[in-house]
Amino acid sequence: MKWKAIDRRTGLNLTGIMILLMGLVSAGWIYRTAENDARDVLGYEQGSESVYPLQPEDSKKYLRDLELYGGKANVLADEFRRWFVGLWHGKSLAFTVGCITIFIALSLFYAANHMLSGLKSNKRQDNSDRTD
Repeated sequence: MKWKAIDRRTGLNLTGIMILLMGLVSAGWIYRTAENDARDVLGYEQGSESVYPLQPEDSKKYLRDLELYGGKANVLADEFRRWFVGLWHGKSLAFTVGCITIFIALSLFYAANHMLSGLKSNKRQDNSDRTD
């Protein structure tokens, strides 16, 4: 059986489809099996129709000490660090994997449909401009 050589455009489209399928299936599996981690919880606080975990980082003393030693920038850096670390745990990891998968697949589709067709059209224009 002879395989035809596929052009770059088809190859990039197939790669994008494979990455999209594998990434979204993986994100779904992660979301289904992941549990939100409740480590370092001091207790729970009941809000309007839901219960929230209390962590040591949420206390006013912790925030005051952060601001005392490093100023407002230290408090903002700690909030950013906690947000970024939270992206890689539990159910939020599934959303992170899904977003990264969609971004990579869309960039491959863009490259396949715009950049390569632009190169081919430039070659045709260069050849048609010659009137030797």
